[in-house]
Amino acid sequence: MAGNRTFTMIKPGAVRNGHIGAILAKINEAGFRIVAMKYTKLSAEKAGEFYAVHKERPFYGELVEFMSSGPIVAAILEKDNAVEDFRELIGATNPAEAKPGTIRALYATSIGENAVHGSDSDENAAIEGSFHFAGTEIF
Repeated sequence: MAGNRTFTMIKPGAVRNGHIGAILAKINEAGFRIVAMKYTKLSAEKAGEFYAVHKERPFYGELVEFMSSGPIVAAILEKDNAVEDFRELIGATNPAEAKPGTIRALYATSIGENAVHGSDSDENAAIEGSFHFAGTEIF
């Protein structure tokens, strides 16, 4: 997945608030191709495993609780310069600091419930994508 693929999750808050379609439309309008996608729910154990990098941070427990609180939409996206372009599309982690028109500016409710996850590197995109998808689920 190096260079042209990234991983995203539409988080439980955005799913609960009915923003799946609008977020997917923004992704498509930005020129990304969806090569894998599923509607699923993370167990607390799986959410903890996915966010293990944050285990020592004070917000880890809340993050795991939130990410296992309802369904998510996980997806692998393809486009040249995918990681960087997607990070620009989603905006700053804090929606109050996100540029107007970005996904987080439009659909996030707080730093903790910031609507979407986006991989921060090609390496993490590959790791995160394979965490959620088997090779036979990626097209």
